[in-house]
Amino acid sequence: MLIAMPSIGDDRFDRAVIYICAHSPDGAMGLIVNKEAEELNFTDLLDQLNLLESSSSGTVHTPQLPVHLGGPVDTSRGFVLHSPDFFSDASTLQISETVAMTASLDVMRAIAQRGEPQKALFALGYAGWSPGQLEAEMAHNGWLHCEADDNLLYGPSPNKYTDALAKIGIDLTALSGDVGHA
Repeated sequence: MLIAMPSIGDDRFDRAVIYICAHSPDGAMGLIVNKEAEELNFTDLLDQLNLLESSSSGTVHTPQLPVHLGGPVDTSRGFVLHSPDFFSDASTLQISETVAMTASLDVMRAIAQRGEPQKALFALGYAGWSPGQLEAEMAHNGWLHCEADDNLLYGPSPNKYTDALAKIGIDLTALSGDVGHA
């Protein structure tokens, strides 16, 4: 996970915690996991997409999943980071043993109709970097990084930023917006 430094210089990433979904010589892609949309909720999105139909058992799940602002790129497109108990051959990318990503209506339908996957984070938009861009930003002290865990990814904490910093032993009050190289 990336943790934005105070010196990031881009308001869209101020205090952002980003789960990196893909990183290769072609660039990187991730989702901001700690910025929720204030005027959107997941149930309203399901309703707008006509996905609140009852399942064959007659059960309709109306999850209280927040809608995250995943990043400034393609903000009308939805992505779901989730536990691997849901998988679609056509649209799921297995990121790790415990995290997958699906960017299709299949996973939203599964959440509404079957209550799966058990763990999920819904985001609109994503953060993207061209080849070498993320490495350059890290070299200029724009980002710190830590290992991802389920609590940082799926947890309800309103303080994921300070939680991520604490995970690597940094107190937010000790961070400075000034940068330097030794």
